[in-house]
This record gives sequence, structure tokens and C-alpha cells, in this order.
Amino acid sequence: MHLGMSSYSFASKIASGDLDILGVIDWVGTSKAEHLEIATAGLGVDLIERPELVEEVARRAAERGVALVSYCVEGNFRDPDRAAQIARVKAQVDVAHQLGISRVRHDVVEWAWRERDEDELAETFALIVPACQEIADYAAERGITTSVENHGFCINNSERVRRLIHLVDRPNFGTALDIGNFVCVDEQPVSAVAQNVQYASVVHLKDFYVRTVEPGRGWLKTVAGNYLRGSILGFGDLEISRIFGIIKTSGYDGPLSIEFEGLEDPFLAAEIAIENAQRIWADA
Repeated sequence: MHLGMSSYSFASKIASGDLDILGVIDWVGTSKAEHLEIATAGLGVDLIERPELVEEVARRAAERGVALVSYCVEGNFRDPDRAAQIARVKAQVDVAHQLGISRVRHDVVEWAWRERDEDELAETFALIVPACQEIADYAAERGITTSVENHGFCINNSERVRRLIHLVDRPNFGTALDIGNFVCVDEQPVSAVAQNVQYASVVHLKDFYVRTVEPGRGWLKTVAGNYLRGSILGFGDLEISRIFGIIKTSGYDGPLSIEFEGLEDPFLAAEIAIENAQRIWADA
């Protein structure tokens, strides 16, 4: 089990100014986590524009013995200036290369966007497939695997992710498999993970509370009108043990990165999540 953390787990501390990416590296270096995934969302800084920070991140990670295994960036290939979006993701691939990271996950549309009908979805695939191909080819020259995450409201369910992977048709393009995000589009995570784990270059470990009636502030409304709130891994309503069993029996041997999105203190949440992940994985 190659268990680590996503920097996004500490986004609330970063947003408040109590923490920065170097502090995240320091914390991971003293924890039971084996690696760190850097997610640009919630980082509070754009590493493209801070080359000196890229060097400092690489140096601090080496000093603390923290492996940097994945780099998650935004992207929107429905943007009218699609060429600029592609160029920016390529620049992020270069950042990953400088950090010695061999996996880059990039988004393909805005997180909250969802198509109006099948025609608009087909038009979207016609835009995002060549963009993913161009970026994957660019990344391949640097020894980097790119991926799309089941993320947001459009390219999320397992079938759409697989469709994109097959259409892109590049050996270094797969999925960042988030075990929890499927519930945003009301897909059952157990079956979704089983169908997509063979395409995974990295796996995000996440848990949610799921409700059918709105509980109050801080909850996300799903496509079908259910409600979600991030939880500490093992505390929520997802069948984590079954999902872990599927991942284990699949033969997947890559990074497993905890991504916490709940309301609790992220340091405590991360500690408990690591303990729970280790225990549930051993028993799965």
C-alpha cells in the first residue's frame, strides 16, 4: 500500500494563511504518509509564475524524505481560447517535470459545468479529445503519464471517463480514479471503481456523507438532487472496505492519495484518515 496525502486536504489552512505548500511538505514528512500529491486548486499560488518556489518545493521534499508522486491541475478545453488552455496545461506539465513528478492529472471542462443535451456532450468530446491527445504526446516526451479525473458534473461517471480514455487512445493517458467523486453524479462507487480501476494511474481515497434531504449549509447538491459533505475517510457513507477490496484484487500498485474535503481540522482528519486507511486496507 503506497499511502499518501493530497495537498488539497489542507486547502482550508492554506486559504486562511496558516499554512503554505512548504508547511504541507513538513507535515507529511513527520506523518505516517509516504508521499504527497500536489493539487494546484487550493494551493493559493500558481507554480508556473513562481519558478523559485518550484525549486524550493523540490528541495524541501527531498530534505524531508517526501516523495512527490502526482500533480493535479485545472483545465477547460471548452474555453473560447482553447489554445491558451492547452498551452497552460503544457506549462504545468513542465512544472511537474521540474519537480520530478511522473503523473499529471488535468481537468478538461469547468468543474460545475454540465451539458444540456447529448448534442452538446458530443460537441464537448470533439473539443476535449484532441486537447488531451496533444497534452499526452507532449507529456510522453518528458516521461509523464497524464490522466483525467472523474471530477465535477460532466466528465465524471465511469462510462464517460472510459469513453474519453479510449478516444484519446494514448498509452500514457488514463484516469486519476477518485473513489468518492462518482456520487456527485449519483453513480454507485463500488461498481464504478470496479469498472475503471484498470485505467488508473493514481487513486484518490475519499469519503462522503450522503443524504436525500438537505441538511443545511456546507452540503453539495448532486445531479439527481441528493446532498453530500466530505467526511474523514472511514466516517462517511461510502463502502470503503468493499472499494479497497476491489482495488487490492485488481493488482493496482500505484499511489493511494487521501483527499479530505470535510469541515473538521485537516491535521486531525489526515491523521485519522491515514490510520483508518491502513486498518481498512489490511482487513479488506
